[in-house]
Parts: sequence; structure tokens; C-alpha cells
Amino acid sequence: MSDSGANARPTGSRAAAAESDAAYVRFDNVQKSYDGVSLVVKSLNLDIAKGEFLTMLGPSGSGKTTCLMMLAGFEPATHGEIFLDTRPINKVPPHKRGIGMVFQNYALFPHMTVEENLAFPLEVRRMSRDEARQRVAKALEMVELPGFGGRRPAQLSGGQQQRVAVARALVFEPALVLMDEPLGALDKQLREQMQYEIKHIHENLGVTVVYVTHDQSEALTMSDRIAVFDDGIIQQLSTPDELYERPQNSFVAHFIGENNTLHGTVTEVRNGECRVAVDGGGEVSALAVNVEGPNTRTTLSLRPERAEIDPTSTDGLNTLEGKVEELIYLGDHIRTRLTVAGHDDFIVKVPNTHAHRPLKVGEAATIAWLTEDCRALDPISR
Repeated sequence: MSDSGANARPTGSRAAAAESDAAYVRFDNVQKSYDGVSLVVKSLNLDIAKGEFLTMLGPSGSGKTTCLMMLAGFEPATHGEIFLDTRPINKVPPHKRGIGMVFQNYALFPHMTVEENLAFPLEVRRMSRDEARQRVAKALEMVELPGFGGRRPAQLSGGQQQRVAVARALVFEPALVLMDEPLGALDKQLREQMQYEIKHIHENLGVTVVYVTHDQSEALTMSDRIAVFDDGIIQQLSTPDELYERPQNSFVAHFIGENNTLHGTVTEVRNGECRVAVDGGGEVSALAVNVEGPNTRTTLSLRPERAEIDPTSTDGLNTLEGKVEELIYLGDHIRTRLTVAGHDDFIVKVPNTHAHRPLKVGEAATIAWLTEDCRALDPISR
């Protein structure tokens, strides 16, 4: 695993605060097994800074939701300790951890009004009626639903119900809020709108958020940092731009955004770069991110928007020859699929501008890119 993995410390805008203060949430060598044999979470070490928005991202079965459930107290850790504000919480029951939760299915009480739903966690904490009334009104303002307090959940749209669920998680002013796929039931447009709303609520309140999703664009939009999970291990822990621009292994490169892959053999390594003889013909240069040395196999990673078709000059560029197989008009760009080095799934996003000549299916094309945009990642077996 890379240096950006599970043991890494915070980077980016909140790094300084995290380095000077103890982590607000800490997983210390945490493991989880349901059957006593196989580990769903494997030796997780993760620090989350106070006020940070950290997303646990990964495919189904990668261990991200299990980590959230252990932090919430709904699942016990098999090994290791979880700390909240320096306090060990493994033996603290969920209702005494002071954590707000937002679920995908909203989990609102259907027989209660919106106000009653929001007041419920305050009543459990024996808050006075006057203070509870003020907190509820403030929470409804925060999610832009004033005047909806008398309605029942069935009288609200999906987006409005989700806002109520967020308000209920925040109404008792917890320092930590956990969100488990909270936008999964919404349509695309509403989902994107809610991403920005949750992000802005987080920025305004400064609450610590741990968010679980399998949606890459959602994670990139909302997070301070993203922990990419696979097979119970954090493959990389970085800021959104770092994950996208500088993936440390093939899994992260494929899981975060769209990615072209070429395989080949390393012929030379020098000054952080390497030459690679590409399977199917041609030789190119790449950043030697994770290579074993000359005469070893590697995987090349290149984003579709970083490649160019038939540039006016190829000086200083890597080039491979290809053939146009498909053109898809997407407004701001033309998604161009080509056969390159024997593979017919090489994608180039061609900007829809007057500077780019129209392409035709079946024609030959030269694909070019900068060395710094291509990454040689973890070796592959022969």
C-alpha cells in the first residue's frame, strides 16, 4: 500500500490543525470479522481531524460501511480500539456516543410531524420544551424548510425528507455526524443539489462528518479527504485532487474517474520516469510511480481528457497510432473511442471547439500526451 494509505496523516487544508491537535476520531489497528475467520476490515489505522469532512469510498463489500457502523456503535470491533475526542468508545453504547446519523432510507417516524421528528432526539436528552422549540426552528431554517414543521413525512418530496433527516441528525448539535449513502434514493439532479447543500451546511457549522458512498463524483464534490477502500484496506487516503491526479495504484486509478489502461514492459527507469514498451506496439514514457525496475511488467494509467488526437505538433509528446471506432456527442466534448495498441476501448475526450477538426469513424489518428500525465503503476503478472 502507498504512503497515502491507512496510516497516513491528514493532508490539505486541515493538515496543520490535525498535526497540532489530537485526532478527533481515531481507528487504532481496528479489525472486523463476522465469522471469526475472514476479516472484513483489516488492521485499520485512520485519524480524522475535528471539523473535517472525510468520505469512505469503495465498492460493495469493501469494508467502508462496516467501519461506519463500528464508529456508530452498531457493530463491535473484533480487534483494536476506536477513539472519539481521545476517549475510547468501544464499550460505549450507541445512544451515549453523542453522534448524529443520516441513513439512505431517511428513518423518519411516519406518524410524527416534521417538528415532532426533529424534537424526538431532544426529548430523549431531556431538553426543555422552550429550548427544543428554538432548536427545531433553527434546524428547519438551516435546511431551508421553515413552515414545513406541521407536515408528515408522506407529505414531503424525497429531497425534503432527506433534508429533514439531515436536520434531525444536527438538531442536538453533535460534534460528529455519520452519513451512510444518504443520497442514494434521490434522482440525479436532486442528488447533485443535495451534495452542495450538505457541503455548505458542513462548512457553516464546522461539524465533523464521516460520509460513506460508492459514488466517486459525490466523494470528489463534498470531501476534504477521501479514504478509498478495497478488500477491507484503505488503498489511498488523500484530498480529492490528489486522488484524481495522482492515484497510487491501479485500483484507485480505475475507481476514481474514467481511466485508460495500457500494459507493457519497463525498459528503463531514470529520474522518476520510465520507458515502457507497450503491448501491441510502440514505446512511451511515464512517471515511475510504482514500478519494480527494468524488464518488469507495469500498468499505464492515462485520463481521457489528458490525451489529444492529431496535435499540430508532437514535440515532447508520447504518441501511439490508433483508429477511430465511435464518436459520441456530449455537448461540451466529443467522447471518442479508438483502437490503440490492440485495444478498442481507448477513450479521448475531445473538446467541442472550433480548434478541433471533425473526426470520422474508421479514420486513422495519432494519440498524444505528456509524460507527466501518464502514470506507471503497480506491476501486473505476465
